[in-house]
Formats: sequence, structure tokens, C-alpha cells
Amino acid sequence: MDILVIGAGIVGLATARALRAAGHRVTVVDRAAEAGSGTSRGNGGQLSYRYIAPLADPDILLKIPAWMLGRDAPVRFVPRFDPAQWRWIVDFLRACNGDDKLRSVAALLPLALYSQRLVHDLAAQPGMEFDYRRNGKLVVYRDPRSFASARALLASQPALASEQEALDGAACVAREPALEALRGDIVGGILTRSEEAGDCHKLCLALAAALQRGDNPVSLLLGRAVDGLLHDGKRVSGVRLGGADGGELRADACVLANGVGAAALAAGCGLDLPVYPLKGYSISAAIRAAAAVPELSVTDFQRKIVYARLGGRLRVAGMADIVGHDEGIAGSRIATLVRETRAAFGKGVDLDDVQPWAGLRPATPTGRPIIGASGVPGLWLNVGHGALGFTLACGSAGILADRIDGRQPAVPDADFSLASAHPRLPRRAASA
Repeated sequence: MDILVIGAGIVGLATARALRAAGHRVTVVDRAAEAGSGTSRGNGGQLSYRYIAPLADPDILLKIPAWMLGRDAPVRFVPRFDPAQWRWIVDFLRACNGDDKLRSVAALLPLALYSQRLVHDLAAQPGMEFDYRRNGKLVVYRDPRSFASARALLASQPALASEQEALDGAACVAREPALEALRGDIVGGILTRSEEAGDCHKLCLALAAALQRGDNPVSLLLGRAVDGLLHDGKRVSGVRLGGADGGELRADACVLANGVGAAALAAGCGLDLPVYPLKGYSISAAIRAAAAVPELSVTDFQRKIVYARLGGRLRVAGMADIVGHDEGIAGSRIATLVRETRAAFGKGVDLDDVQPWAGLRPATPTGRPIIGASGVPGLWLNVGHGALGFTLACGSAGILADRIDGRQPAVPDADFSLASAHPRLPRRAASA
């Protein structure tokens, strides 16, 4: 088939690679002039295959009032006259229950481990240079309640036992000496030895180049925005391009893999995708004293900040602003990242010259991506990965390619269908 993939970020490019491997003729179209220029460009750099707990968590409900009032809160909500924002918020709050959290973790873990196997295959290919490291990850907790919840989740997932370990505060610093400055703040941590890191933007560039080589090359149409889907009321047959050149692209099938832009395109076909932007931020700083910078990837759970060593730089990313489709870089958020980095690892990096970035993570209320058929013939979905796009891209692409070709995917995917994208209704107590 001729298949058109909308989106040249890591999810779209991984999708194109999987479809090409299955023998399809693939075109990728993106509004940006370079692959990986959106949310893939400056993300946290962590490949978190086993630490995949969704943002929607029962414990978060107690924190929301303080977050609403705190200027430096890790999650910030700015109300908009946008019905989609309010619908997403309501569904997110409904998803903050134990049943939905465990459902999401149970669905995401097999997908993440499948994706890890595919990433290993990809990293072994010639030319795939993206500062890839198999360095492990340590999630540190400043709050005893949150740490207890993390230990309970670990105990509930036997598949994690061989790769994850709960450590007390002193053991965290012993395992990662660069955390010495935070010794008095850390009550414990979850160490995952098999986690990895890499530069997502560099991988996108390497993938884009590789896809255009060899037999059946993928066509990359960059710098062209998609204004809408060609939909005759029965099926999708291509896209309508914007800009001065305009025009149409026809295909046997189209895949929405363009992150937060997917919802607007899907709406033109009568579909309601529960995907909304959570704006995240990052800085990249040159490493000047390697011993003072963590070898492990580190996540500060309470601050919602992640640290990953990428080549000669430290990538620091985090926070989630629910502020609509505003892509601007808020100086106060960058200042928070700089301040937290200085407190934790300031002796190891040059914070006088950082590269700031902001990107819109395409999130579903439950934290589960939407992968598979849209219900509209000719239109397929690979969207809503939130902060796990880098981690889940290869596995999601594998699932989608299998579904398009009528094969059973390598891992269960029922919870990634559009029909399963909303949280379950609360359970009613049985009547007496």
C-alpha cells in the first residue's frame, strides 16, 4: 500500500520504518523543515522502559491544591476558554484512581519492554549515533508517602522484581555519588538497572537519513503543513496541504503520528481524540566536571524533573504546564530548571550558558497512547504518548504495522484502542 505518515518526530519516523520494513511505500509529511523538530527535539532523553507510572495517580489528588497556588509547582494549570482543555482535565481527574493506574501500568509495561528490544536492534544499525547509553535510572523521592506508594507499585509487578530495587536515602547516594548535595532531602529511591538514555533529536535525524537510503526509500516531505484530511464521508484518501503551494497528497491509508496536532485533524472526520498538550521544558548544559554529574539517569519525583547525561551535556527536563497550545518558552520555568540543577549538580555543569527548550507533549488523560484503527476507513492512529514518546515509539510502530497488515501484534494492545482511551467509570458499591 501507499501509506502517508503525518509527523516526522520519533513516533512518526519509527512508524515509517516499521511500515517500510513490512513492504509498504511510505511518505512522511511534517510542517517543520527538519525531522524531530517538535516534541522530540529537547525531551528528557530517558528511555524508561520499566518506570512507566502514569501522571494520573490517586496520590496526585492531594497535591493539586498546592500546585494550583504554587508558582514553581511541577504541574501548572492555566484555564483557557477551550472545551477540550476542560474535558481533558475532567477525564484526567477521573483517571486518578487505583484501578486505572494499575490498568495503565499493566498495559504499558509489555509495550515498553517490546520497544526496548526494537531500540536495541535499531541502535545496532550502522549510522545510528544518538548518544545512546545503557546506564540505568534512579528515581529519588523526597516524600515518605510517595516512596511508600512506589514500593507498593513495585511489589505489585513481579515482572519488575529482577530489574528494580528499592533503596533508602543513604543507599541512593552510595549508588550515585553525584547526589551527595541532596543527601539530606532524599528518603529513598527506585533503581532500575536496565534503563537507558539517548538524544531523541539525533536519533530522528539518523532515522530520517536511513529511511531515504536503500531499496523502497521513504519519501520525506518536510516544511509542508497538513491543513486537513481528504474525507468523503466514507473513508480517508489523503491529505490537503497548506501554504502557498497547497495541493493534495493521495494514499491508500494515512497515519496520524503528529502529536498534539492529531486531535484537530481527526476532528475533521468526526473523531474526538482525548489528546491534549502538556508543555514541558528542558535545558542542556555542558559538563565541566564529570564526577559531579550522575552516571545514572536521575528522576526527582517530587520536582517532576529528570536528568540525563547525553554525550558531553547534561539534559535537564520536566514540569507539565496545562496551558493549551502555547509553545513559548516561559523564563520562570527555565529558571526553575537552572536553580534545581545548580542545587543538585551545580559543580559539574556550566549553567551560565544553557540551551532552553519547550515542547508540547501529546497526552491522554490515562497516560496510555492510542494505537491502531480510528474507526474511519483509511485512517490509523499512533498518538498520545505523553512523556513516553521516545520510550514507546518503536514498540508502538510495531503494533501499528501489525494491525495495518492484519497480524496479531507482539504484545496485547486492547488498552491502546481509541475505545479504551477514556478512564473507566468509577465502580459502584454493590447494593445491600
